[in-house]
Amino acid sequence: MKSILVTGGAGFIGSNFVRYMLNKYDRYNIIVLDALTYAGNRENLKDLEGDSRYRFVKGDIRDAKIVREIMRQVDTVVNFAAETHVDRSIQEAGSFIDTDIKGTFVLLEAAKEFNIERFLHISTDEVYGSIESGSFRESDLLEPNSPYSSSKAGGDLLVRSYFVTYGVPALITRSSNNYGPYQYPEKLIPLFVTNAIDDQPLPLYGDGKNVRDWIYVEDNCSGIDVVLHKGQLGQFYNIGGGNERENVFITDFILDYLGKPKSLIQPVKDRPGHDRRYSINTTKVKSLGWKPAYDLEKGLKKTIDWYINNEKWWRHIKEKQEEYTKFYELQYKNR
Repeated sequence: MKSILVTGGAGFIGSNFVRYMLNKYDRYNIIVLDALTYAGNRENLKDLEGDSRYRFVKGDIRDAKIVREIMRQVDTVVNFAAETHVDRSIQEAGSFIDTDIKGTFVLLEAAKEFNIERFLHISTDEVYGSIESGSFRESDLLEPNSPYSSSKAGGDLLVRSYFVTYGVPALITRSSNNYGPYQYPEKLIPLFVTNAIDDQPLPLYGDGKNVRDWIYVEDNCSGIDVVLHKGQLGQFYNIGGGNERENVFITDFILDYLGKPKSLIQPVKDRPGHDRRYSINTTKVKSLGWKPAYDLEKGLKKTIDWYINNEKWWRHIKEKQEEYTKFYELQYKNR
C-alpha cells in the first residue's frame, strides 16, 4: 500500500488515525476527504499541514464525482466518515441514513470501479445492541436500538454484500467507546471534563449505571492498523479496550482528578432506547497480534490533561460554534 484515502479524516478518530499512520509509516501517502460538518475540524490536523505525505480535500462521501476523482489516485480506503452521535440521531435520523448508508454505497461503487486493494470500513459495537452478561462476538446477531446504530449496521451489511457479490476487498472493524484528544465536546468524556473545568453541571443520564467498554483512541488506531494489514478480507473485527465501567464511575473519576465537587453531577432524564451495557469479545483481533496499550486510568489522565492544555481548541467550539450551542440547549434544557 502506498496511497490511502481516509474519509472523515478531520473528525475525532479519523484525525488520530491519520497522525498515527504518518508517524508510523514513512512510505505512505494519505489523502483526507472530509465534508467539515460540525464535528469535522481542520484544526485537528493542523500539525500535519507541512507534511508532503498528507493532503486534505473538502468534500462529501455522498458526492460521487469527487469520490471518483480521489479514488482513482489511491489503492486503499479507510472509511471513518459518518454521523456518529446517538443523541443527534434521535433528533434527526435522516442525516444518519443519508451519510452512513448512502455515503458508504457511493464509496463502495467507486472502490469496485477502480479495483481498490483494501477497503476498511469503521463501525461500532453499538450495532449489536445491549447485552446483560457476556460479550458479543463478530458472528452474533445485530440488534441496533438507535437510528445511529441502525444506520451503521446498514452500512456494515452493505460493505459485506459488496465483498460477497462484487469481490470488493473489504474488512470491517467495530470498536467500543473511544475517548482521547480532539473528541468533539458533546460526547460524555470531553463534555464532562470541559464542563467541570468551568464548574458547570455534568448532565448524567438516568441512574448513571449504563456500562460502556472504553478504549483510548490510539489503541483503536493501532487495532485498525493491524486489521488493515493482517485482517482476512470479508471479515469483521471487534476492537475493545477491556475497560467496562459505569458512566457514573467515569464521571466520578473526572471530578476527582480535577478536584471538583460531586455536587456538579446533575442527573437528567434518560434518553430513549438507551442501551444498558456494551461488551465485545476481542479474541479475533488479538489473534492478529494486537493488544491495547492503555488501561483506563492511564488513558483518562492523558485525555483530561489534553483538554486542560488545549483549552483554546474546545472553548472555541463551545463558545463560538452555533451548532454546538443549539444542540446543547435542545438536548439538556428541559431534561
